[in-house]
Amino acid sequence: MKILVTGDRGYIGSVLTKMLLDKSYEVVGYDTDYYRGNELYKRDHSYRQIVKDIRDVVADDVRGFDAVIHLAGLSNDPLGALAPHLTEEINYEGTIRLARLAKEAGVGRFIYSSSQSMYGISNSQDELDEDDSEKNAITAYAKTKWKAELKLRDLGDDRFTVVSFRPSTVFGASPRLRCDIVFNSLVGSAYTTGKIEIKSDGTPWRPVVHVRDVSSAFIAGLEAPKGLVANQSFNVGIPNGNFTVRDLAEAAQRAVPGSKLIFTGEHGSDARTYRVSFKKILTVLKAYFKPEWDLDRGGKELVETFRRINFTEEQFRGRMTNRLMQLEFLLRSKQLGQDLRQA
Repeated sequence: MKILVTGDRGYIGSVLTKMLLDKSYEVVGYDTDYYRGNELYKRDHSYRQIVKDIRDVVADDVRGFDAVIHLAGLSNDPLGALAPHLTEEINYEGTIRLARLAKEAGVGRFIYSSSQSMYGISNSQDELDEDDSEKNAITAYAKTKWKAELKLRDLGDDRFTVVSFRPSTVFGASPRLRCDIVFNSLVGSAYTTGKIEIKSDGTPWRPVVHVRDVSSAFIAGLEAPKGLVANQSFNVGIPNGNFTVRDLAEAAQRAVPGSKLIFTGEHGSDARTYRVSFKKILTVLKAYFKPEWDLDRGGKELVETFRRINFTEEQFRGRMTNRLMQLEFLLRSKQLGQDLRQA
């Protein structure tokens, strides 16, 4: 099976492509490569690459593929806030253009990397499910993800299977590591500075999931029968996959023995708290999605990676592992235009 992976040079894509190749899929990557030069360690695999903005995709780029896994986009709320109209162009218009071209080219399956950010700030103590829980998209990023999901459902039919996955906040090692996401940030801080500072009271809930388990979910979207996934959305996580910030901080401290955990509490009780249900993916796709990573295993993996590459505080705090900082650098150095296209 021949797979086009957009965003293949990102944090998740760098891991997913290796897993696909290990399963003998033929892979082609499509990525504008904003984060070139930011690999912490060399990827041990190669495949054909299209270096191109997703807004510029054409029919020839998608012809001949059996499936598309679409990861490309501005990847979180701060990046979305950088340029809201460009977030709309890239995350929504680029996604729908890609999907329409794929459908016209005879691609059979379209797997979309969506987001749990569409749930917004939840006032409920109940776990949020995919279909019945209210969508309260607040940020430009969240709005484009939810809007794209709805439009993709309209495109799905008997010959074009669309499935959307909404990952929890991702953690774990990758050649293109991100330290601007919660658990990686906590472990990175513990490792490079010896301390973990939590500015809330530690009570907010956060669902998190390992990058390899997220990748396994996308592969399940390829391999599961059409009847299980067509026009469906799945939260991606593990059993008991919701954690308080305190839980995450304590797991980071276990990963780096001797590190100091400090709760400053200056932000009080963070309103951004939510718990997500993973019942659907763990039951409907139980034969295809079998998560393997918990916080302690993932924390140990991060620390082992940091030791192997001599990870520094400069790398932890700098643009190599923080996406917004990298884009701002590319803009300042005129490597990107104000439309976020390569200069």
